[in-house]
Formats: sequence, C-alpha cells, structure tokens
Amino acid sequence: MSVNYAQLTIDQVKEGAAIPSLSYEVTATTVVLGALASRDFRPMHHDRDFAQIRNGVKDIFLNTPNQAAWFERYLTDWTGPKGRLGRIKFRMKDSVFPGETMTFTGTVDQVSSDETGCAWVDLSVNLAVGDRAVTDCTARIALPSDSGDNPWQRKNERWKP
Repeated sequence: MSVNYAQLTIDQVKEGAAIPSLSYEVTATTVVLGALASRDFRPMHHDRDFAQIRNGVKDIFLNTPNQAAWFERYLTDWTGPKGRLGRIKFRMKDSVFPGETMTFTGTVDQVSSDETGCAWVDLSVNLAVGDRAVTDCTARIALPSDSGDNPWQRKNERWKP
C-alpha cells in the first residue's frame, strides 16, 4: 500500500500564515525511546527516581535531540517529503514530561528565493504544554519552487541554507 503525501510548493505559502498545529500526548515510552534513539543514557531521561530525587523535577523528561526531532517532524509533516530543513535553532525554557500534551504551532515569517533559485520559508515555531511555553524555535526550510523542483537534489553551491 502506498501513501500519498501532499507536497507543498512555495507558491502555496504566504508570509504571516499560520501552519497547522500538531499535538501529541507524551508518555514515558516517548521520553525513553527518544533518549535511546539519540544514545543519551543519562538517567534523568529514563529513571523516575533519579529525575525526582537527584534533579528535583517531577518526572523523566524529553531530552534535547528528542525535541529537535519533534520540531523536524512537525515541519516536514507540513511541507511534505520534498521539504528540506536548512537550519533550525531553538531555546528550551522548560521540560516536557510524560502525561503532558505537547502542541507545536508555527507562523511563516518570510518567503524568499536565493540566487541559485532555491525557495525558502523562514518560520517561528513554538512548543507549548497547555498555556506553558516550553521551547521557541526558528527554522529555515527549502520548498520546491514548482512541481518539477526538488530541494533534496541541490548540492554544493546550489545548497546554501
């Protein structure tokens, strides 16, 4: 069975537009598997007693690479398979714990093309748990300029994120 993912092209994106939100219920498995996948064996990401007693937090929590992966998923779910992340920068302000629902929201800040013809979208993205702002992020992602373009084929001097 094949899956048909929608593919965004640059003409479909407007500055100031909100991109669809993504909400996800975090479980202990979400936290632990993310830590394992990033080879982060520090106990605050898998040992509740260590997190609570040694670190003084309420539970185990998402590590940095896990949050980065969730931002990437959020952005590429929006763009489709040809969306190519150029840059991402984020600042974590608080932790995400099991039992919480994390929600990603984003806004298009700028739509542009560079001198090689690569189409770019700059975004502001936020991760929140309820009313609590957890992480702020900025990202730059390449989109196809038309149905025949593929940013993944850009290399060397044609790829300037």
